[in-house]
Amino acid sequence: MATLGDISQRDGASDARDNVTKPEGRPGPLNQINRDPVENWQRGGFGLYLHWPFCLSKCPYCDFNSHVAARIDQREWQDAYLAEIARAAGETGERVLASVYFGGGTPSLMDPELVAAILDAVRAGWRVVNDLEVTLEANPTSVEAGRFRGYAAAGVNRLSLGVQALDDRDLAALGRLHTAGEARAAFDLARATFSRVSFDLIYARQGQTPEAWRAELGEALTMAADHLSLYQLTIEPGTAFGTRHAAGRLPGLPDEDRAVALWDITQEMTGAAGMVAYEVSNHAVEGAEGRHNLVYWRGGDYLGIGPGAHGRLTLDGIRLATEAPRAPTAWLQAVRQGRGELPREALAAGDVLAERLMMGLRLAEGVTMAPGDLPPAVAARIDMLVSDGLMWRETGRFGVTATGRRLLDAVLREILADQGGSQPDSDI
Repeated sequence: MATLGDISQRDGASDARDNVTKPEGRPGPLNQINRDPVENWQRGGFGLYLHWPFCLSKCPYCDFNSHVAARIDQREWQDAYLAEIARAAGETGERVLASVYFGGGTPSLMDPELVAAILDAVRAGWRVVNDLEVTLEANPTSVEAGRFRGYAAAGVNRLSLGVQALDDRDLAALGRLHTAGEARAAFDLARATFSRVSFDLIYARQGQTPEAWRAELGEALTMAADHLSLYQLTIEPGTAFGTRHAAGRLPGLPDEDRAVALWDITQEMTGAAGMVAYEVSNHAVEGAEGRHNLVYWRGGDYLGIGPGAHGRLTLDGIRLATEAPRAPTAWLQAVRQGRGELPREALAAGDVLAERLMMGLRLAEGVTMAPGDLPPAVAARIDMLVSDGLMWRETGRFGVTATGRRLLDAVLREILADQGGSQPDSDI
């Protein structure tokens, strides 16, 4: 991949430097802007995330940046996306793009012509790998399923289908608009249309027993081709479920013992089916891992375009955090004014390390890092966790054991004590 040593010579580079917020002072090494001599993006790849903020309805568990709109001017959104792609490519056009990901929201509400225009602009702005991964998230309603062939013609080669459950009663409880039958039909159409298909399920739902999850997961593994994402239901503040839970009106959620039992069933069954948990919640046959999310987990660089989209960008060895205005109207207005992005933050070394560990230790492959790159206190905590059987270590690499993955957030809190950055909230 090309480096960015001459980025300051290109148009817009000075504006990018002026748009950086320096890290707040912290004691010790944390007040230093990170300068990694071997930039992580060279190891982790380079990806593009595009956020489509609209849904037909807001699911009660969802805390993503999604909005319900009666009318969407797709041409207005096309103009905005193309303008931001051109701006971003002007700054990073020497990079080689490995993945494009349309997330949301519900990107399958985008017209196929809009997706095609975006992908044409992407290929005009960057060099891309020969096997560029282009993923689009979709909901399995019959109306959206009819768009699949248009997306494939536009250049989408991987579909991520939000099935969430294979039981009609549970789908209704989750606020989903489709039935289990529609989900199965949409999946069959996706398999016939795209070279790669993944789908999501949410488990640890209200009233879900281990026996019911075993049966549902068994069906899912029979359906799945090569990739499956399995998420335990998380009750997030600010969501409809969060409000109901705080008021004691969300009965039947699993206690810790049942959540662990459901987790163990998940690992047992996916492993037996050859769908290895290459990441805490993502399972795939070898070679079918989601390339775009691996960019995140391996500490690569990625651009975020669209309302509320986040990114990480390394320029001249400085790790930058980027974020776009969250409200759709605010983002459109910012793009019209020339920059659909908030001021950037130059991350301090401690925050970069914390983020690298929080993301990389989700992977079964662990984190590649030279011993000298770790502060002594962090290295000592890892030694302790290895002794406790919660982590493993080999030359230049360390990770979390199967036992440790059940307690991943607690493991991360132990490792990252006093290292800055956001800390995990829960153990399961």
